[in-house]
Amino acid sequence: MNALPLASKRVLVTRGAGQVAKLSDGLRALGAIPVEVPVLEIQPPESYQPLDAAVRALSSYDWILLTSTNAVRALVERAAVAGVLLSGDAVPRVAVVGAATAATARAAGLAVSLVPERYVAESLVAALVNEIAGKRVLLARAAVARDVIPDALRAAGAVVDVVDAYRNGISETAPELLREALAERIDAATFTSSSSATHLAEVARRAGIAFPLAGVPAISIGPITSETLREVGWPPVVEADPHDIPGLIAAVVAALELR
Repeated sequence: MNALPLASKRVLVTRGAGQVAKLSDGLRALGAIPVEVPVLEIQPPESYQPLDAAVRALSSYDWILLTSTNAVRALVERAAVAGVLLSGDAVPRVAVVGAATAATARAAGLAVSLVPERYVAESLVAALVNEIAGKRVLLARAAVARDVIPDALRAAGAVVDVVDAYRNGISETAPELLREALAERIDAATFTSSSSATHLAEVARRAGIAFPLAGVPAISIGPITSETLREVGWPPVVEADPHDIPGLIAAVVAALELR
């Protein structure tokens, strides 16, 4: 009987609390020991007022763009508070990035019109750019996110309203969890977003731990996360393709087979 490909490998999982299960379970199924250090904590935006105003004016938009499951959940929650239905002819067309975001949106009753083939912001822009001129677009996203989507769509003639749906904060417990994790070896570190890379760097700083982690290969979920990892001095050894959790797990296997 063949050994599991990740047998006894300790893999750092940096996803946010409440979002680690799919990645950790997938790694565990291949024999790995997931070492969970959630460096992202989903927090409310500084104010819900812009999102609430957009939700109340939802019928005035032609498209809603949602780039994460957290954005979907925030939109659904604020629509419920405002008593706004997310189904029916008055609801704009919905475009999302990623299968998980699409599944969350559909489970909430949203009719998803567009999911680009590649799970990155640039693919969403490419899919919309030829039909967006003169359209009103609502982009609900994390605070301080990149401006690739709104800039490109405005350049194509769209009117884009960007509202903060949530913030990526840092958990107070993360530094101590990182110290505990590094008490034993770590064979690989996984990153599911740019924020997971920058936040781990900050958590390491607070914990008094040298960053990047010496001798530990970084595995990235996609090109934007890879770019951020390079910016913080930890170039990934492998990038997932496709850019999703199963792709990331396959990338971990590939990375550790190289060692």
